[in-house]
Amino acid sequence: MTRQVNPADPPATPMWHGQPYRVERRVLAGIPCLLELPLDAEVPVRAVCVVYHGAWANKEGKLGVYSALATAGVAVVLPDSALHGERQGDTPAGLNAREYVWESVRRTVAEAPALFSALDAAFGAPSVWVIGSSMGGYVSLTLARSAPQVQRAAALITSGVWEEPEVRLAELRAFLDEHRPISHAANVPPVRLLLASGDEDPVFPLVSAHLPTVQALQQAYAAAGLPGHFKQLVLSGVGHYTSRAMRDAAVSFLLAE
Repeated sequence: MTRQVNPADPPATPMWHGQPYRVERRVLAGIPCLLELPLDAEVPVRAVCVVYHGAWANKEGKLGVYSALATAGVAVVLPDSALHGERQGDTPAGLNAREYVWESVRRTVAEAPALFSALDAAFGAPSVWVIGSSMGGYVSLTLARSAPQVQRAAALITSGVWEEPEVRLAELRAFLDEHRPISHAANVPPVRLLLASGDEDPVFPLVSAHLPTVQALQQAYAAAGLPGHFKQLVLSGVGHYTSRAMRDAAVSFLLAE
């Protein structure tokens, strides 16, 4: 059935600054996801952006946060990270709080290639971007150096230091050693990367978390001859949360030509 639409008063839809987009739920590679998509399903997307949430959160918490990308022609994908949201029932017994976080990161990184393949089949997008906050930033930093599909990444309110004395499981210790960003920063270029923090973040303090990560990444990008591919940002007065200005900076970074 074809609906008649009054162009002066079109159907109500999700909006970003007056620009409409659509929302769908899909299960991709076995992962429950919400998708924010350009309104016109017939127009190819310019990129796919996977948004990874923080610990003890879920995909619904990121709805609308990065919808500016959808109105700019990007397919925004919000998955439940492993052991979170609809997937909490997969949580192994006996993990302490930090092991729970890192088991989620490990599994989420491991399943990313299958998710990217499913997204390529769905959209055929020419570019894959990732954004992650806090725990999701661990995922973004890891995928930036390990997933060849990723071309741009934003890691927010996070760290690449990864000193985790409470993580005792051998499999998780091995993951930390294999992927610790400050130890393996040379593998991140040529991915375009933004690292953003708040100067009042009590979880990832500037001196012990942000600045060592910046130093390692700046050295890596300089050695690769690509210093302009790495950007770092510190927002005044911001604690451990993705602020609006931080979100806007991430969106601008990803959309920049």
